[in-house]
Amino acid sequence: MPLTPVLTRNWDDPQCWTLASYLGQGGYRGLGAALAMSAEEVVGAVKDAGLRGRGGAGFPTGTKWSFLPPLDPEHPKPHYLVVNADESEPGTCKDIPLMFASPHTLVEGAIITAYAIGCHHAFIYVRGEVVPVLRRLQAAVAEAYAAGYLGPNVCGSGFDLELIVHAGAGAYICGEETALLDSLEGRRGQPRLRPPFPATEGLYACPTVVNNVESIASVPAILRAGVDWFRSMGTEKSPGFTIYSLSGHVQRPGQYEAPLGITLRELLDYAGGVRAGHRLKFWTPGGSSTPILTDAHLDVPLDYEGVTAAGSMLGTKALQIFDETTCVVRAVSRWTRFYAHESCGKCTPCREGTYWLVQIFDRLERGDGTEADLDKLLDIADNMFGRVFCALGDGATSPITSSLEHFVDEYRAHLTPQGCPFDPIAAMPNGGAGAWAQ
Repeated sequence: MPLTPVLTRNWDDPQCWTLASYLGQGGYRGLGAALAMSAEEVVGAVKDAGLRGRGGAGFPTGTKWSFLPPLDPEHPKPHYLVVNADESEPGTCKDIPLMFASPHTLVEGAIITAYAIGCHHAFIYVRGEVVPVLRRLQAAVAEAYAAGYLGPNVCGSGFDLELIVHAGAGAYICGEETALLDSLEGRRGQPRLRPPFPATEGLYACPTVVNNVESIASVPAILRAGVDWFRSMGTEKSPGFTIYSLSGHVQRPGQYEAPLGITLRELLDYAGGVRAGHRLKFWTPGGSSTPILTDAHLDVPLDYEGVTAAGSMLGTKALQIFDETTCVVRAVSRWTRFYAHESCGKCTPCREGTYWLVQIFDRLERGDGTEADLDKLLDIADNMFGRVFCALGDGATSPITSSLEHFVDEYRAHLTPQGCPFDPIAAMPNGGAGAWAQ
């Protein structure tokens, strides 16, 4: 299956982040097409295209937009658009390079989306640590204002839009849409109880659409090239293109934009395969919060239905590749420690569960674990899954339960006197004696 550079088509331009470069690649033509349509027609086009959310859940984007209640002149409550650019899932690295290389793609998508949902104030919520990306976005927004794509009377259409780039304070939990809204309002980022949902009571208790960067950035191409063109790629239920992030033990890690439904085997061919002299052991299809898969799943179609049928989730398409030298217990232990650190502490199952999971993994890595600890891992995971405020707790259990399913013998090896079979020091002659002297 061939690659399909659409979002990444101008990344090799030496000045790809500028307005001049973007216009040279057909930029803002999608906005022109959208402004020639009614808002309802724009929503209908995105629905017909079948664009699904690229942030993890895969919910149909146009349907999400249509959930907003109609504007009521007698009781005016403004509609808001919030772009979730708080990319922080381990292994996920698609939105940051997209905003860095081609920020106008996101700006144009935000303008079209705001027009479609009747929004006059939109926000891009970005991780505060990525200062170069913030600067690129702010410069792109300033260029868009100067060119008349933002501000009053956008392109002479009578539509007004203010777009604000907001720097978050650096918390993984703020990638959850309701925690992001609390953070944007100036409060501590913690997930809200739902219902009410953001579509009815979101930012400032007003109807709000929250979409991922890639979801919004995909909209201009649909308006520019048409629904049939978009649906000519991908699969029937998962149409279009997307960015797959390959990292880990591959020859050429990076971003690979391809139709939904491509397989890992095909992507590895483009990436030069697993590093020389090694073989694939396990991988994540959508970041560390999705159940891991093995080399038996190389030919699973990487779309929402195919990955779900294989027992995992497509998530953010963060394909982390691990070869046979990797200890799966150690990898899952590191992810679990991350989730324990990033838990906001609002709900007991996640706050306490992630803490105790870390204690058990510490015992396993020290060689103090027992068979009962393996049962306890599953017991804690069961008490967390589906009983937490947001997806962080559920995601923390996914690598644990899936790794125990596929690699229980490796866990049991940690219970023996020999310990971890992938300990690089223990595997050396004489247990590594004299290794440091060499």
